[in-house]
Amino acid sequence: AELAKYAANAMLATRISFMNEMANLAEALGADIEEVRRGIGTDPRIGTHFLYAGAGCGGSCFPKDVKALQRIGADAGRPLRLMAAVEQANEAQKHVLGGKIKARFGKDLKGRRFAVWGLAFKPNTDDMREAPSLTLIADLIAAGATVAAYDPVAGTQARKMFAGDKSIEIANDARETLQNSDALAIVTEWAEFRAPDFAAMKSLLKTAAIFDGRNLYDPAMVRALGFEYFPVGRKQ
Repeated sequence: AELAKYAANAMLATRISFMNEMANLAEALGADIEEVRRGIGTDPRIGTHFLYAGAGCGGSCFPKDVKALQRIGADAGRPLRLMAAVEQANEAQKHVLGGKIKARFGKDLKGRRFAVWGLAFKPNTDDMREAPSLTLIADLIAAGATVAAYDPVAGTQARKMFAGDKSIEIANDARETLQNSDALAIVTEWAEFRAPDFAAMKSLLKTAAIFDGRNLYDPAMVRALGFEYFPVGRKQ
């Protein structure tokens, strides 16, 4: 039963990391990961669940159970090379948004401020354990930037976590983060982020640029509104 539980979560984590690897490849080739997802999802042997590319997975289960399986395998003299690759791919994916931001604004982000929407590792929870948002925030601050972040539920947790850190402000609402920010990064796919007031966003941001770690918007639509749009694995 224990092995089955670990194996189930590890399988789902593998699907996520696989799609993230495919998204990065699709982007390099000029393909669209959404078209790839729809194509392979029609195969009943694969199905449509856990096939969404993004900024990596976190939480208390998937990363922990992938690590646990590796330890179990090592103790049994059966190293699980696939699980090691899944973990490495997921950790690398958490840096993708930060990499896109630095590619656009430069490696030195001193004097810049970025809005971050979403802190929890997934919607409908305040759990920030292993959350991709933490990696993004760390990458931005390490490059000299400051961060204004908002999460509908995890704000209280975040204020405790970042207490005393002057490089990050936890805002009371999504719009507040945009004021005086150079760009917006979306890390958690909360429902309230799916249909924002784009006109207000554009007027508040210094640069009308969205780095979308969850592919919430249609690229053509957002760009037609005058935004620079940087999704994961979508056509540029």
